[in-house]
Parts: sequence; structure tokens; C-alpha cells
Amino acid sequence: MLKNTVYNFSAGPCILPKEVFQQAADEMLDYRNTGISVLEMSHRSPEFAEISRKGKSDLRKFLEIPDNFEIFFF
Repeated sequence: MLKNTVYNFSAGPCILPKEVFQQAADEMLDYRNTGISVLEMSHRSPEFAEISRKGKSDLRKFLEIPDNFEIFFF
């Protein structure tokens, strides 16, 4: 950890590892070697469809959301 790192728990119950921030920063410019950022890609692209599918799957598992409930991201 960095010597002068500030830990802010106001945003939630935990802090994210620096590696998570670094990966997010790297992918802000080039998401998994697609040549574009997630912010630039089409919501119809296979890459974005996979991001959405994985996010819904992880959320359903983490929050124990039943299969008869639909998950929407806005």
C-alpha cells in the first residue's frame, strides 16, 4: 500500500484493491484489447452484451435474486 493512502469508508463498508482501480483505468482507454472504451462501445456489441450478462449473473448470485425477477440496468 502507498504510504500516504487515504482510506474513505464513507462510500461503503470496504475499500477496493489498487489493482481493481488500475484495471478500470486501463480499460477506460481500451477495454480488453477491443481498441475502445466501454463508454464508447455500442450497447449491441458482443463485448457489451457479455458485460451486461455477467453483471446480471453476478448480481443475481450475490443478492440471491430469484429467476422470476428481471434485472434492469439504467
